[in-house]
This record gives sequence, C-alpha cells and structure tokens, in this order.
Amino acid sequence: MKEQKYYVVWKGVNPGIYRSWEEAKKQIHGVEGARYKSFTNAAEAKAAFEQGYVNVGRTPVKKGINLPKSKEALIKLGIITANSICVDAACSGNPGDLEYRGVETVSGNQLFHIGPLSLGTNNIGEFLALVHAAAGFQKSGRTDVVIYTDSITAMAWVRDKKIKSKLPRTHENKELFELVDRALQWLQKNNIKNPIRHWNTPEWGEIPADFGRK
Repeated sequence: MKEQKYYVVWKGVNPGIYRSWEEAKKQIHGVEGARYKSFTNAAEAKAAFEQGYVNVGRTPVKKGINLPKSKEALIKLGIITANSICVDAACSGNPGDLEYRGVETVSGNQLFHIGPLSLGTNNIGEFLALVHAAAGFQKSGRTDVVIYTDSITAMAWVRDKKIKSKLPRTHENKELFELVDRALQWLQKNNIKNPIRHWNTPEWGEIPADFGRK
C-alpha cells in the first residue's frame, strides 16, 4: 500500500496542506520561488505549515517552554514575518452584527475596517477579510506581503473558492451576501498571490487584528 503523504505549500497560488501531489503541484506551477515540502503525517505537516518555511529544520520551540509572547520578540526570531498584515473578524451573536478588519502586524495600524453588517457569522467575516486583503494587495502589486489569519475555516474556503455556510440569505443580510458574492466572483477570476499563513494563537497570543471582545 502506498504511503500517504502530506504536501505543505508555503508559497504558491493557495498556500496550505494538500493530500496529493497533483493538488500541491497546481499550487506551485508557474510560481517563482515556490516553497513546498512533503511530510509523512498530518501532524508534522500542520506543525511545519504553522512554523513557516524559513524555520523548517530548525529545532522547534516546545509548547509553553521559553516561548516569548511578545510579538516583537517573535518577529526578531523570524517566527512571525515582519512584512505582513493580520486580518480578523468579530460577530456579536451567531448570527449577529459582523465586522472585519486588517492591520499591519508590526505597527498595528489599521488598513481597512468593514462593518457592522447585519446577521453575519464570524467564519464569513474571516473569509471576507482574507479576500479583501488579497484583492487589495494584488491590485496594488504588493504580492510579497504575508497575510495572517487565525481561521483555518477561512483559509479552506479561500483555497476551495467556495464557502460552506448554512447561514440563510435574508433581507437583513443582503448587503453582507453581496460582499460574499463579490468575493467569490473575484476568487473565480483570480489566483491569490500573497502567502496566507495561519496565526498560531496558542503559541503567539491573540492575533494583532483581534477586536478584543472575548
């Protein structure tokens, strides 16, 4: 029986973890300086993806031991990429009033803020924030900027170019779904060029774009 492999793509069309070489190859084909590697189990692949390409092969930092919570310290160690932004969403209820934003990782300066939008969900907000950031950077030609999100779900929706939400469309959330439809249309016509990486909240603390309402 052929051994199952997991392919991590750090720099490619849609960075992520793939279970087949054919799928992974689609993400790196034609991408200059593509970064990818195969692993023999899902846990190793997930850890490597979160650790980042530049840190693979280095002695990993053990969870909860000597790990600096300071964002600045993590950036100096190369664990967090300085040339990056973070996106996040907040929702008062499920569904409820939704807003999302993007901030510069280093300075914390807010780059965009959308909302409140009626009757949304946090997953939809995280998805919209990712697409908003990626589309903006692609338009401005800043495709080297890393985009961090703490939502695995949003990363999967962006990668698959579709959302898996059971939220019903109503008159109240018409504006929200207009944004969702525009985001999906953009994804169908474009391939995201910016690296999208998962923000490792347990190790790094809250993502800088967090609204602080937990």
